[in-house]
Amino acid sequence: MPPQPRAWLTVTARRKAIDILRRERTRPGKERDGLRMIELARSDLPPDDVVHDDLLRLIFTCCHPTLSPPTRVALALRTLCGLSPAQIAGVLLTTEAATAKRLTRARQKIAAAHIPYRVPPENELADRLPTVCAVIHSLYTAGHAPVDGRTAYDVDACAEAVRLAELLHDLLPDQPMPSAVLALLLLTEGRRPSRLDEQGDVVTLDQQDRGRWDAAVIARGVALLNGSLRRSHRQADAYQLQAAIAAEHARAASYHDTDWTEILRLYDLLVSIAPSHTAGLARVVAATEAADAATGLAMLAELPPNPRWHGVRAELLAREGRYTEAARELAESLDGPATEPERQHRERRREAFLQLAMPSPPDESES
Repeated sequence: MPPQPRAWLTVTARRKAIDILRRERTRPGKERDGLRMIELARSDLPPDDVVHDDLLRLIFTCCHPTLSPPTRVALALRTLCGLSPAQIAGVLLTTEAATAKRLTRARQKIAAAHIPYRVPPENELADRLPTVCAVIHSLYTAGHAPVDGRTAYDVDACAEAVRLAELLHDLLPDQPMPSAVLALLLLTEGRRPSRLDEQGDVVTLDQQDRGRWDAAVIARGVALLNGSLRRSHRQADAYQLQAAIAAEHARAASYHDTDWTEILRLYDLLVSIAPSHTAGLARVVAATEAADAATGLAMLAELPPNPRWHGVRAELLAREGRYTEAARELAESLDGPATEPERQHRERRREAFLQLAMPSPPDESES
């Protein structure tokens, strides 16, 4: 019982009344927002034969040109694809806090500017195409290389991204970018069966059984890439370059037969038009294979460290026989997020490096 029950009841009633007044004051704005959302079902929208799939229609809707491209991608991945801020941050190579702020600002801008939730007409689809391609590619990346979790990849997310890429290619068959995105996804999917062994452990590219690769899927990916390059007059965009790199891996009979010089050339082009930390690390690996570990280590020193950076540096140090340093780098890489199979793979590699770093016991036959 409060010391002054009558006063307590009065204060409580007053606060309750203020809550009701505030709620009623915001009701008209919420009703207007609801009416704008209903525009998706209006009869004056483009006919269904423009964009057949509901999710693809919504992705085009979400990629409004008023928003910045990264914001459009983040908003579509969160709102339509159901990715968490952490997953989006992993795909867009930013922090979870920055992603959350970007999403909040996007929603505020949509509300303040009264941006309509409306599927664009057919003549506006091409303008939104680069962002839609980025959403589909990002969804696939989130499934193919998740930042954490118990599995090495999300089969459902990868399959959904491939389905959307197929629909986008069918919708705009004369545009080179959708063909390149679909080619990249298929060339990557074709190699997925060999990424894990029967126990679910990670198998690195040099150890993969290439007989398990899906030759039909890879062949279709190569054909789509060739068609995309013809339509762009061989002026490659980032998706075409990534697909070309995947095609080089796919056409090599073995890891040692890979044309690493050509792959390095393609990564040089990719980094020049679409620089990213992931592309930079892959370029380091290609340079190491084309030249030597010392070259790779020198290039790696120019990139900012992160957990994957430490993992790459560990492998390069091991190639030079610097196993103690390599084990230390792998320990650093374990501090960041990773899937359980990837974490177990790094731990096994670290234990192997520590064993190799131990001095050999003296030979008793020489004593």
